Amino acid sequence: MKKIKNIAIGFLVSFIGSIPLGYLNLIGLGIYSKSGLQDLIFFLFGVIFIETFVIYFTLIFAKQLINNKKLIKIIDFFAIGFMFVLAFLFYFNFNQSSTSDVDLNKYLIYSSFGIGIILNCINFLQIPFWTSWNLYLLNGKYIIIEKKLKYYYIAGTLIGSFLGMFSLIVILQTVFEKTNQFSKYILPVFIPLFFIVLGIMQAFKIYKKYFKKPALEP
Repeated sequence: MKKIKNIAIGFLVSFIGSIPLGYLNLIGLGIYSKSGLQDLIFFLFGVIFIETFVIYFTLIFAKQLINNKKLIKIIDFFAIGFMFVLAFLFYFNFNQSSTSDVDLNKYLIYSSFGIGIILNCINFLQIPFWTSWNLYLLNGKYIIIEKKLKYYYIAGTLIGSFLGMFSLIVILQTVFEKTNQFSKYILPVFIPLFFIVLGIMQAFKIYKKYFKKPALEP
């Protein structure tokens, strides 16, 4: 059960995190539209190859922090702001990406796998993203990373990242060319709203943990 839970939570976090139209998805879209499915898959393998190391080391770093009891309260309050900041960034990223014009052709002359590795190596935003998520999940005891259990969580995150990016790119290519209503209205609202709900839930959890007085026994 713990293994399945680790995989499911890792999958959910990374799947949602990979959906916004960042530059990796835009480059992947260009590779798919001009070079085909095989090159897209190799590109995504390159992306998750680097992500494997990022997730592993940020998870270990988060585990060390979580053992410091003095930081627990700070982390609890930080998680609220983290969720609302993610909601804002995802909303901004959707709207910013829809008006951005990325020069894709300059990337297409290289190996798709190598492009994925190089571009994800300079994707520094994933470090605070995964450190914050891992802190949140560990502190809330949503995942267990003792012994080999952490590898199930990492496997879930990698599957989620691959399928999230792959699904979005394929949808963009096959559907968004005909209509942009889904990408323009639904996703920019649904994803930020998801994190707002998580932030509210975290705030309620903190209220019960630190501020709500236990009921007096009769």
